[in-house]
Amino acid sequence: MGNPRPVGGRLISATILFFAPLAIICTLLIIKRLFFGIGSVTALNGGYPWGIWIAFDLLVGTGFACGGWALAWVVYIFNKGKYHPLVRPALLASLFGYALGGLSITIDMGRYWHLPYFYVPGQFNTNSVLFETAFCMTVYIIVVTLEFAPVWLGFFGLKKWFDKLNKIMFFVIALGALLPMMHQSSMGSLMIVAGHKIHPVWQSYEMLPILSLLTAFIMGFSIVIFEGSLVSAGLAGKTPDERSLFSQLAKITAGLIALFLVVRFGELIYHDKLHYVLGFDKLGQFEAWMFWLEIWLMTLPLLTLFLGEKKSDSRWLFISALSMLLGAALWRLNYSLIMYNPGNGYRYFPSAEELLISIGFVSIEICAYILIIRLFPVLPVLKEKRNEDSEQIIAEKAAFSKKMSGAK
Repeated sequence: MGNPRPVGGRLISATILFFAPLAIICTLLIIKRLFFGIGSVTALNGGYPWGIWIAFDLLVGTGFACGGWALAWVVYIFNKGKYHPLVRPALLASLFGYALGGLSITIDMGRYWHLPYFYVPGQFNTNSVLFETAFCMTVYIIVVTLEFAPVWLGFFGLKKWFDKLNKIMFFVIALGALLPMMHQSSMGSLMIVAGHKIHPVWQSYEMLPILSLLTAFIMGFSIVIFEGSLVSAGLAGKTPDERSLFSQLAKITAGLIALFLVVRFGELIYHDKLHYVLGFDKLGQFEAWMFWLEIWLMTLPLLTLFLGEKKSDSRWLFISALSMLLGAALWRLNYSLIMYNPGNGYRYFPSAEELLISIGFVSIEICAYILIIRLFPVLPVLKEKRNEDSEQIIAEKAAFSKKMSGAK
């Protein structure tokens, strides 16, 4: 494995030029929303008090940002040090995902200027699931920032602060492993209060928190494989071959998906709801197709991962990770938005501005990720072969000169 080093290269690349305008548009629309109100950019209404900013940017976005948390369990809790080279890039993605998820909550608040009241002890509503979610997310963003701090502390030569942080890092890591267990399960509890407004196939008063937690782990491991495969393809020859690690992470994900399916179908059978997804009648055809789509997206890749030689093929690892991500993300979108029906004739489809802001969040993350791995020691980078050859030639010349001097 190579040592973490800046990747280097041009900062302004074709990828940056493509995504940067989308990030700028997103920033301008957020400014518009802050000055002219939430109604100026969204299609939200009395029946749909939250939409794609919560369903996608928060619930799916923070799920995609669980790579650092999932790896923390494997590396630090279960002591599997071989996965340690994957931790830094996963932490970087987690930092962006949670920070942008927090921003989406801020712009989704109608009276965002009341947000500071959340941090005033006298204003705490400890009976609220939203309070627990927001509190844990806020603390976790600070924790991930501290976990990633050694990257830039070491880069800028701040050894004194690096040593101080290293003394409490065990506590930071333990807190980082605990907090997502709380708020990721609470994200499932958020929709319990919606009751009958959520379709019975997705509404579960007992299992929504557990299913939400399982999808967080599934998306966490899958995003590590997905991002790692993209980086390996984009930096071919510069980074070590990590396919064996990705293949083993895929096996862990497979076990989690199996557990998810047992809980999912067990809940449907226990509460006599299986007929909703088997009948395909006119009233429930759309819901049935959406259910089976999320199930097959999560399970079909397992056949390619564990049959024949496909399990170590980089392309199939990438496609399988993408499929599992989409399946888990679709489950979250279904229970939080698509299968939500407030009644009274309310309808919702995100406006163009809402979609552009969500796309802009992703664009900001991509641009920032590329710039940081080029400037800071995040990825394990191999030495260039020509440099190694040059060092060997220099050493051989020195030995030869020494030998000739001894002969004289």
